[in-house]
Amino acid sequence: MKYLQNKYALFLASAIALCMTLFPVAANAAAPTPPDFSSLTSAVDLSTVIVAILAIAAILAGVYVAIKGAKTVIGMIKGG
Repeated sequence: MKYLQNKYALFLASAIALCMTLFPVAANAAAPTPPDFSSLTSAVDLSTVIVAILAIAAILAGVYVAIKGAKTVIGMIKGG
């Protein structure tokens, strides 16, 4: 019985894999050209947001390094 369950599971997995590989290809072949959003995406400038996020990340990294350094120094002073 276990052998038949394994065979059924293998067959089912193969059928699912076959469907997943064949149907998207057929759907994409019949699909028209997608819309062009380059005019919308080029109008958005996120450079200032990226700079702000990276600055906050750098500040947090500096705080974590300072905390780790303080714990290390306190550990050395205690002798532990």
